[in-house]
Amino acid sequence: MYISQQIAANAVADVLAGSNLTLALPDALKSFSTATSQQRGAAADLGYGTLRFYGEVNAYLTQLLEKPLSNDHITALLLVAIYQLLHDKADDFTVVNQAVKAASYAKARWAKGLVNGVLRNFLRQKNQLVEAVKNDEVALYSYPLWWINKLKSQYPSTWQGLLEIGNQHPPMTLRVNIKKSSAQEYCQLLARQDIEATPLGAQTVMLAKPMPVEQLPGFLDGVVSVQDYGAQLAAHFLDLQPDMRVLDACSAPGGKTGHILELVDVDLTALDNDANRLSRVESNLKRLNLNANLQLGDASTWRADKPFDRILADVPCTASGIVRRHVDIKWLRRETDIVTFSQQQLLILQQLWQLLAKGGKLLYVTCSIFNEENQQQIDSFLQKNGDATQLPLLLTKDIDKNVQIVNGQLIPTSLHDGFFYALLQKN
Repeated sequence: MYISQQIAANAVADVLAGSNLTLALPDALKSFSTATSQQRGAAADLGYGTLRFYGEVNAYLTQLLEKPLSNDHITALLLVAIYQLLHDKADDFTVVNQAVKAASYAKARWAKGLVNGVLRNFLRQKNQLVEAVKNDEVALYSYPLWWINKLKSQYPSTWQGLLEIGNQHPPMTLRVNIKKSSAQEYCQLLARQDIEATPLGAQTVMLAKPMPVEQLPGFLDGVVSVQDYGAQLAAHFLDLQPDMRVLDACSAPGGKTGHILELVDVDLTALDNDANRLSRVESNLKRLNLNANLQLGDASTWRADKPFDRILADVPCTASGIVRRHVDIKWLRRETDIVTFSQQQLLILQQLWQLLAKGGKLLYVTCSIFNEENQQQIDSFLQKNGDATQLPLLLTKDIDKNVQIVNGQLIPTSLHDGFFYALLQKN
């Protein structure tokens, strides 16, 4: 366990210093090349869990320390161990013992005794510590205070539920390629392999337990792709017809790109401003045996020779609606980032609007639950563009019974993440 604790502590320390967890965790694993697959998996769970509940565990650690430690790694190790004592199934003695062992490998002679003392004090004083932070909303909900206050303002009757759902483990949801199978047929295939799953509509399957993609039947052959149920709505909302010219702006990693081509045979251009991410789109399309015109470019400045009938604008955002998948976002984002993203979104929206044919439709998408990036952004755009009309979003019956979407805002639930959709037509 101590190796997993060390790896997780390295990753947590890097994130708290400003790094992204998707980069910090692989970097931390590189330092422990001999770690087993079980240790690596446990390290990932500890890293994600500690950051998911960082507000809580940090509040307790602050109470236990007379002053902040100068060693970021030991601080992170204590955070990981306190998370385990609060939320992990391992017994208290093992957690403390292994954390002390992990500390003994640190380049600080004082660390071993300090870790032992702090963790044992936590166990002895747990009831008093809980009482001391009971009115601390950051500790209670494990979100920054500005985030909590924003949801209170924008979702006065449901803000607590939104915070709670964001701290849950996300579901693993699959999109079945309807050219090759259906949700019902694929669930039957999974059942024959003792994999528990539930169909959600005609082409969506939710697994009871996450599993490596390479173990999914038919994954390498393009039968299924991993995609959140809420994200699967985008291709349906676009109102696609055969042979249309379609632009998927900000397309990486290609989930929505592939879904569009699975549904309808269109002339699709996939645009992204990052060459490495665009290669992921190419890889996904190759696995699905689908083709698109891949273009490297910035959606806020990119131009085309001919207008498009449909444009999918899945714009950069705070990702506040998918925070349970990216737990570091809560602690890396700042409230001022919302303004920066909003400005970038408007630039992209204005440029893409110039590429849309008359009578064409543009679907604006974010994975955010903050209104500044969503309907407020659309209202501002409509005021400045008299040739734009916002259309209602049409849901099929099997989708409608599983989602809660209010004025374009898809509220995150146990079935799906949070997204915003706005369908605009050029008059």
